[in-house]
Amino acid sequence: MANENKRDYYEVLGIAKDASEADIKRAYRRMAAKYHPDVNQEPDAEERFKEINEANEVLSDADKRARYDQFGFAGVDPNFNSGAGGNPFGGFGDFGDLGDIFGSFFGGGRSRRNPNAPQRGEDVGARIEITFEEAAFGTKKEVSASRIENCDRCNGSGAADGSQPQTCTRCNGRGTIRTQQNFMGMVMQSDSACPECRGSGKIIPNPCTRCKGKGKIRRSFKTMVTFPQGIDDGQTLRVTGEGCVGTNGGPNGNLMVTVQIKRHPIFTRQGQSVYIEMPISFTQAALGAEIEVPTIDGRVKYTIGEGTQTGTTFRLRGKGIPYVSGSGRGDQFVTVVVETPSKLTKEQKELLRKLEQSGEASHPKRKKFFDFFK
Repeated sequence: MANENKRDYYEVLGIAKDASEADIKRAYRRMAAKYHPDVNQEPDAEERFKEINEANEVLSDADKRARYDQFGFAGVDPNFNSGAGGNPFGGFGDFGDLGDIFGSFFGGGRSRRNPNAPQRGEDVGARIEITFEEAAFGTKKEVSASRIENCDRCNGSGAADGSQPQTCTRCNGRGTIRTQQNFMGMVMQSDSACPECRGSGKIIPNPCTRCKGKGKIRRSFKTMVTFPQGIDDGQTLRVTGEGCVGTNGGPNGNLMVTVQIKRHPIFTRQGQSVYIEMPISFTQAALGAEIEVPTIDGRVKYTIGEGTQTGTTFRLRGKGIPYVSGSGRGDQFVTVVVETPSKLTKEQKELLRKLEQSGEASHPKRKKFFDFFK
């Protein structure tokens, strides 16, 4: 196709110039399936199909696309340069991702992973409940979980004593077999798991009676885990190498321990801050007082002023949760709640009535409230 007669590659695929790689791939698959000569019997289907593949060859390659965007066809066709020759696109007989379009008909066209390659073991999960204080200052706990381990009777081989696994003769140890099928005049190849060895590449004529030839068994185990100070509810701690055993010499997986913190009867937590509601007496609120405030470190003294109102919050700096990094701590916030006295004696009631008759000067908020309606 002469360069002067070529259509813009973006126009060929019906996409915008800022299309993503995924957009290009989707457009190519859609257009290639539509104009494949074995599917589309229109006279120009073959030429359109070649045009579509040429556009995809350039736009799906980041370097070629950049040159095309800057220089047009001259940036991707070596025939524009003196002495250059050959097809810049390496021929259109290999249709790139076209195998993906029809792959579903043949079980996929992509090669399978080597069954004899080292493979990492799977992670295992566990949950543990710790106290509020343990989460704040750190602790060490025994954690129980279950994982896949090598069978201790056959040492992971899957074969009974005195025997060894044998290489599968059907797939020669590859674990896969390749088949060819014709589809609309095209020869399609696909790899699938070997039915003889089920993809393992090995045959076990005399399997281990404990693991039934699998080479692995599930076992419960316990391990000591150190939880750092400041860990929060719902966070997960990774213990490297305590998961399922790897295959073919691959590394073990990890143990992932999720923390659940018991509800505390007094303290609540948000991040590294601790919150508490503390009751104080009517007299303490009115006259001011030195009170003892509970913290996760023990009781500390704090002086409240005269006329403290219920709902007043004060801060105790550095009395919150330590940071996991070990540098510094959060704060504790104390909200006081004035407790109304009950079960008063006759004398106490008389004193309160005298206080009530002392005038509005003792209750400025109440005075302001009723002044609003005057």
